[in-house]
Amino acid sequence: MTGSIPIAVEFTGGLELLFSNQRKHQVALPASDAEGTPSTVGYLVKWLCENLIKDPRKEMFVLDDSVRPGILVLINDADWELEGEEKYELRANDEIVFVSTLHGG
Repeated sequence: MTGSIPIAVEFTGGLELLFSNQRKHQVALPASDAEGTPSTVGYLVKWLCENLIKDPRKEMFVLDDSVRPGILVLINDADWELEGEEKYELRANDEIVFVSTLHGG
């Protein structure tokens, strides 16, 4: 598989602060990783950390190479747990939303 996949990514609940204070991003993700495996949400998370996050506090977004507990992930408005979580294979024009439920007091 070659080329790229256009993906809409959105960060809410304070996560946008880690991404240049911008909530919505249009990204062109490689259609497959270095091994030729189709790109997944897990690959997207790694790609976001390597290419889009500007804040040095990446641990507020990821923990042990996965989305941190307390962050809801929606794939086309459905909970990612219903879609296979990190294993979901991305398709053109998917909308991935990351919502932080962690708030200070």
